[in-house]
Amino acid sequence: MARLLRIGPAAMPQHVIQRGNNRQVCFASDQDFSVYEHRLKVYAQEFSVEVHAWVFMTNHVHLLVTPAIDGGVSKMMQALGRYYVRYFNREYQRTGTLWEGRFKSSLVQSERYLLQCQRYIELNPVRANMGVDPGDYVWSSYQCNALGKASELCSPHPEYPSLGREAGERQHRYRALFCHHVEAEVIDEIRQSVNKGLVLGNDRFKDEIEQLTGRGARPAKMGRPVLV
Repeated sequence: MARLLRIGPAAMPQHVIQRGNNRQVCFASDQDFSVYEHRLKVYAQEFSVEVHAWVFMTNHVHLLVTPAIDGGVSKMMQALGRYYVRYFNREYQRTGTLWEGRFKSSLVQSERYLLQCQRYIELNPVRANMGVDPGDYVWSSYQCNALGKASELCSPHPEYPSLGREAGERQHRYRALFCHHVEAEVIDEIRQSVNKGLVLGNDRFKDEIEQLTGRGARPAKMGRPVLV
């Protein structure tokens, strides 16, 4: 069966996940993380993609990005994936695949959902019991968004500046969003959307995406159709 073309319209935020094949380790050292981060910056610039948030875990990656051109995210991820596999295989004297097939992605509604998704991404190390504070994890955008760490990779989405006029105010209010964990229902919605290639947003937003793309933006209904 032919694979559906990925939906990646310009100016539309996307949540992206790239997993290691069979959950295998993709990053075995700080150098690996550093190489991946650098090449992400290079290809994000080459293919006109803004990177708002990220977390690099040992066996998978989360990104929150917005392309300036249609299909920009796919081009970026393809180039990044090919480069990193060559690097990893050379570094560890191995052959074969590294990634679990194509990356997964979902379109994200900016209002309400974007910062929720960003919190979900940056809280990954906490959910994985790798620390009690997201600021303890180096390979994440949290230190940029919450603590003001300088980064050539991080491009804040317009929802982020709306938190306050001054940098300190924005960072303070952003940190306040992390005083509570993301609600279980929201986590389930985010995971279902990205794993099934659907849309993260309200019904109005999903209607707009369905009209724009001619594709379903909601989970398919289960069971046999009712005959009338």
